[in-house]
Amino acid sequence: MVRARSPNGAARAVRTSLLDYALPETLLASRPRARRDGARLMVVGATLAHRRVDEWAALVPEGALVVLNETRVRKARLFGTRRGTGGRAELLLLRRLSEPGHKERWLALGRASKPLRPGSVIDAGALSIEVRGRDDADGALEVEVSAGGSVDAALEEHGHVPIPPYLRRDDDALDRERYQTVFARELGSVAAPTAGLHLTQAALDVLRARGVEVARLLLHVGLGTFRPVTAEDLDAHPMHSEELEVGEAVVDAVARARGRGAPVIAVGTTVVRALESSRDPARHGYLRATRGETSLLIQPGYSFGVVDGLLTNFHMPRSTLLALVAAFAGLERTLDAYRVAVSERYRFLSYGDAMWIPERTR
Repeated sequence: MVRARSPNGAARAVRTSLLDYALPETLLASRPRARRDGARLMVVGATLAHRRVDEWAALVPEGALVVLNETRVRKARLFGTRRGTGGRAELLLLRRLSEPGHKERWLALGRASKPLRPGSVIDAGALSIEVRGRDDADGALEVEVSAGGSVDAALEEHGHVPIPPYLRRDDDALDRERYQTVFARELGSVAAPTAGLHLTQAALDVLRARGVEVARLLLHVGLGTFRPVTAEDLDAHPMHSEELEVGEAVVDAVARARGRGAPVIAVGTTVVRALESSRDPARHGYLRATRGETSLLIQPGYSFGVVDGLLTNFHMPRSTLLALVAAFAGLERTLDAYRVAVSERYRFLSYGDAMWIPERTR
């Protein structure tokens, strides 16, 4: 198990207020653009430049290593009725606690017209969910999920895409396609690794044609990634834990990139967390195979060991995601870029526009 917060003697905790900026609600992207690669792209280099995501593959240095997160978003949102009363209830399955099958234990969030207590049963299509207890640490419920066959198959049929709550709408057919990357493989996330949503198979083909190596890892995105920071110092924030798997193929790909003097490019903050959580303490810039969980908190003052370039979306004020970007690009440079993004009416958050930072602040 990997547990880390501010390794390598990082500077004192950053004040959360330094990560604040004014984000007009009108700039929150409520739906994806017509084309997956049709978003705007802000390039944050020596100067700012405005491009489009469909140009990004041509901006990546030849011979670089691009790393993707191939987690797949589960249809983990369930709408059902309480057995016995018929009252409506909603559940979000967060994490499986037992082996897959026709009856499984999960951690979940739930809401209903009356509190969900142990013994409450919710029927949602072919699924029945019984509340067994409560995890007081984060308010999650411990539930038993049952289906006539595979729970995963029943979720695929009866579940809903867990699009972010700030969208204030139900999911639809377009979300089922676009709130998933084209390279998603293994079910496990309750939120999408959003930078990867921009990439198309055509973009991956362009990368390979230019001699760019592509490697894939897993970090299953949890709901905690969107948890607001309420502490004044980031070190006091209860950083969420997420499952990751960085295999030997990624370790070898990073070693090959180092051997040819090529940069390692992360597509999204989830890839940054996975790579930096798997750094080899004996060899700067290299990895070791890792499987477990990470609670790594990256904030300004963090010393990066693996990642050289970053493609990311625009994030919420006072968030750990913005702290990570500020650590990578520099706090002032990041906030300047965000102020420009607001003035130029870029679209923000999961379905929003993207930022390309080809080199981290040294």
